[in-house]
Amino acid sequence: MARSHKPVVWGLFAAGGTASAFLVPVLAITLGFAVPLGLLSPTDLSFDRVYSIVSHPLGRLVLFGYMTVCFWHAAHRTRTTAHDVGLHNDRVTMIVCYGAAGLSTVLAALFLLSL
Repeated sequence: MARSHKPVVWGLFAAGGTASAFLVPVLAITLGFAVPLGLLSPTDLSFDRVYSIVSHPLGRLVLFGYMTVCFWHAAHRTRTTAHDVGLHNDRVTMIVCYGAAGLSTVLAALFLLSL
């Protein structure tokens, strides 16, 4: 039986969808409601405080993991959407979408290492 890359792609797709589903509402509530309504102090989200979290090795690792799975989730969604709108050359679409996700992953790693 031939080997398939589908389990890897589906795993990254599912991880990205799950991570986005959990974190995006938290960010929306925090930045859209908690800070403007005074439930959270703006100094809690100051540049220095956020930078101290992101500059810590564990913070970088978590941010890199979140960004990576979101890139791959978006790549797979874009690939399936391209097929749905009539772009049926799946090989080219796959190379472009997953190539962009791979490049974004490398660029995110380089950016986070430069902090």
